[in-house]
Amino acid sequence: MNRMLAIVERELRKFWRSPTLMMVSTIFPLVQLIVLGNAFGGKIMDARVAIVDQDHGTQALKVREAFNAIRATARTITPVYYDDERQAAEDVRDGRLDGALIIPPQFSSRVYEQNRPRIALIVDNSDTFMSTTLEDELSQLTQALNQPVIEPRLVAQITLEIVELYPYIEYMKYLLPGSIALAMFVSVMIGGGMLYIDDKARGVHEGYLVTPITRTELVVGLNLAGAIKAVLSGLAITILGSLLAGVHSIFQPDKLAGLLLMIVVTSAAFNGLMFLLMVRVEDPLVPRAIFGILNTLLFFPSGSIYPIKAFPPWLRAIARVDPFTYAVHGFKALLLKDASFGAVGLDLVVLTGFAFVTLTIATTLFKRTL
Repeated sequence: MNRMLAIVERELRKFWRSPTLMMVSTIFPLVQLIVLGNAFGGKIMDARVAIVDQDHGTQALKVREAFNAIRATARTITPVYYDDERQAAEDVRDGRLDGALIIPPQFSSRVYEQNRPRIALIVDNSDTFMSTTLEDELSQLTQALNQPVIEPRLVAQITLEIVELYPYIEYMKYLLPGSIALAMFVSVMIGGGMLYIDDKARGVHEGYLVTPITRTELVVGLNLAGAIKAVLSGLAITILGSLLAGVHSIFQPDKLAGLLLMIVVTSAAFNGLMFLLMVRVEDPLVPRAIFGILNTLLFFPSGSIYPIKAFPPWLRAIARVDPFTYAVHGFKALLLKDASFGAVGLDLVVLTGFAFVTLTIATTLFKRTL
């Protein structure tokens, strides 16, 4: 135990004397949370949509008034009036407009005759987010216009009532669990994997090999030091990120205990994975070269940015064996859903088992000789 603690003490002293490493492992995920949390998931506002009124009747006036109501309330659409349908379509194609609504001739008379009245929406579907937003807004508008003036006494249509379990969750809150996991992974990469390979290149580990320390003690000591660094990084991002995202429930004692347990288990799993990948590596450039690959391969399939249900089958298979997936699910359940320990039990078991298996294999592969 004393030999393992000596290794932990040395690694932590080296870490505290390198404030740049501490800042990078903490600031990078925090900056990502702030930038991506505000750049994605927000509501589209002030989309410029042309209105080409070729009818000028009373029903066309109702459509224009509905557009103005959207502008005054949700501010999703800013109407721009055009006279030429072809010019409006060309401006949508060139990007000067986000869409164009065409009210054809005889629209009002077709409404009164109930003769399949139609309006057209021209969208640039190369931008899926914008086109989907405009289509949803115009679909709601047409549904409102189709409502009868006098409501029937007996409603024959089926209505759907949405019951939401939780208050509205902004995208920054949705991204927070992934940012916590990423902070610990960056800490493991920089403060664990890279420093371990650099020490081997400088000959530091040769000094370990002439001591009576065993292979298991050396592996456990190095991983324990890396886990402590990752836990500190995870706690820092959990507190700072929760304050920025507006998740104030983390200061409840039971919630804080659950998050701490999740952070510890996640740190052990990430350290085990990183040590397994680096246990036979000799070149100090290797961890730097694979950093981007690992980040892409582990972080993005985890469901931290986009739901796993939308992935193709091959990407879902990667998500099932990705420790990030279980870490993100556990943090999401504790931070966003106020779930109990039962909701994260599977995540804790999988991460614990993953840490045990990877450390066992890494210990077996660790060379006690030069």
